[in-house]
This record gives sequence, structure tokens and C-alpha cells, in this order.
Amino acid sequence: MLNVTPSRRAALVAAPLLLLFVGSALAHPGHDHAHGGGFVAGLAHPLLGPDHLLAMLAVGLWSRHQPGGGLMPLLAVAGMLLGAGLAWSGIALPGVEFGIALSLLLVGVLIAALVRLPSLVGTGVILLFMLFHGHAHGSEMPLGASLIAYLAGFTLATLAITLAGRLAGGWLMARDNRILRGLGVVLAGIGALFVVG
Repeated sequence: MLNVTPSRRAALVAAPLLLLFVGSALAHPGHDHAHGGGFVAGLAHPLLGPDHLLAMLAVGLWSRHQPGGGLMPLLAVAGMLLGAGLAWSGIALPGVEFGIALSLLLVGVLIAALVRLPSLVGTGVILLFMLFHGHAHGSEMPLGASLIAYLAGFTLATLAITLAGRLAGGWLMARDNRILRGLGVVLAGIGALFVVG
């Protein structure tokens, strides 16, 4: 087993939060170029929006404590695809930005309290939360981008982010779940700022 000092542990936990300062400070930077036929734009959208990035990381972190949590990254993708499909069909979803911010706040609370939900309820929660994220992704697809390429990009990014969160959650739970709970408090606080801001 690796001997990790408290300062290194804190750095490892804080590293995902530093991604907030990479790229644009806006939650949804303009996606005005269909780079790579749309694939790069789709890949970048979840990474450059701090609300999206943190919510997907939070879903991954929380999934480690849930029954059937191994399916949650796939459920996150399913919710994203459903939301994007609604946007591409011209079906409006009221309160998308509020729903995205609220998803981060609530998943942060679930992590902080180490809440375990029945599988069916947890599935519904993830699908509902990611529906808002997917709708935003679908609505903000750059003009002229290939729908398939854009979809492939944000699907890959969603899977990668939620799986990274899941791996980090497993690592933290194996060491000290107080760190995981503290991270949940931080995520919930950031979500609250997004809700009111």
C-alpha cells in the first residue's frame, strides 16, 4: 500500500477542483466552432463548464457508495442522451441551468451524508439530473457540427469524467470517508453558489 502524507492526500482530493480554473471561467463558454466536425466541441463542452464537470465528478464519487453503482456512469450517459434528444427534437425543458446547478448541490449533499438510495431511486435521480445536462449539451451544439461526432464527443467526456469520479471515490472510501464527505460539502457549496448566482 502506498504511504500518502496528509498534504499529498489533500492535494489529490483538491486536484479536480483546480480544473475550475482551467479555460474559461464561464459555466458555458461559447461553442461557436465545430472543430473536428463537432467531436472536439462535444468533448470540450463538459470539460469547460465547471457546473457540468463537477456534477459528473460528483455522480461518479457518489456511485461508489450506491448499490449497483457500477452502472451509474452508463446511466449518466443515458440521461445525457435523453436530454440532448429532447433539445434536438425542439422540446423545451424549463429551468435547465437551475436544474444543472441543483444537481451539483444535491449530489454534493448525498456524498457528504453518505446517503445510500435503493437502486431504482438512485437510477431515477441520476437520469433526472443528467437530463438537464444533456439538454444543455444538445441546445449548445455548434452550427454546422456533425450530430454524431458531437454526440460521440460529449458521450466520451461524460463517461471519462464519471469514471474518474468513481475511481477517486473508491480510493477515498478505502482510506478515510471523512475526506469524501468533506469533498461532498465542498461540491454542495459550489452547487449552492451556482443556484443563487
